[in-house]
Amino acid sequence: MQSPLASISHLAKLHNSVRVDPFSCIHEDVIIGEGSHIHSNVTIYPGTRIGNNCEVFPGAVIGVIPQDLKFEGEYTTVEIGDNTTIRECVTIHRGTKDKWKTSIGKNCLLMTYVHVAHDCQIGNNVILGAVTLVHQFCSLGDYSFTGLNTIITMDVPAFVKVAANPARPIGLNSVGMQRNNFDTDTVNLIKKAYRIIYRKGYSLDDAIKHLHALNKDSNP
Repeated sequence: MQSPLASISHLAKLHNSVRVDPFSCIHEDVIIGEGSHIHSNVTIYPGTRIGNNCEVFPGAVIGVIPQDLKFEGEYTTVEIGDNTTIRECVTIHRGTKDKWKTSIGKNCLLMTYVHVAHDCQIGNNVILGAVTLVHQFCSLGDYSFTGLNTIITMDVPAFVKVAANPARPIGLNSVGMQRNNFDTDTVNLIKKAYRIIYRKGYSLDDAIKHLHALNKDSNP
């Protein structure tokens, strides 16, 4: 399952079912879980942890040191959850001592030319559209979604779709919720919360008060 034309450190830990195609380079201190597939011309640096049944396409670079002049070589990681797909030419940088890791959740899709900077925390079931750039320290909630060529410089709440440069909210990831069998009441509650935050024109403090009221109404 591991091509003799791939360069795999003897200090890397790959499940015996992992497939590694020719001309990929896997450094020491890399862990890759059961059923994962590393395509050709992928580079995976030390400190990378990849879960089960993941797929990494050609040109991806994972776990390289952060582009941070304050980085002093401390031990940090990239952690990628199960069933996540990383398409061509995606780059994901290790964390710094601020958060010590960059994390990608389970069941995510990172499309071509996505860049995830150091110390980002990306939730489960997230889709990052092609050429999305995620600024360092940003967090993206579960089921969030980005459009093509989006630049994210602030946190993105769960379920929210964003697009443009800089990113702005454009709706909810209704398709993602439908695919994952969210019940109607839950979807309607999320829609109400979205309207309070982004459509009613409230100040942040007032929006928080309305969200607390919505939570009380939905949990009598």
